[in-house]
Amino acid sequence: MNGKMRKDIQPGIEVQIVLKADQRTGKLTKGIVKDILTNSSSHPHGIKVRLTDGQVGRVQEIIQ
Repeated sequence: MNGKMRKDIQPGIEVQIVLKADQRTGKLTKGIVKDILTNSSSHPHGIKVRLTDGQVGRVQEIIQ
């Protein structure tokens, strides 16, 4: 599942995000969602989240 819809993402789920510094390369970082930072219901580049380790990025994939 992709991370473009806010309703699909809740704190505590495991996701793959792309960090701002990695947007050119597309390198993904795996982590657990702590906070959802995007207020709108959807975003074309992925919902912005903060992981439990403090990293911030846009969700590219939700790990089932």
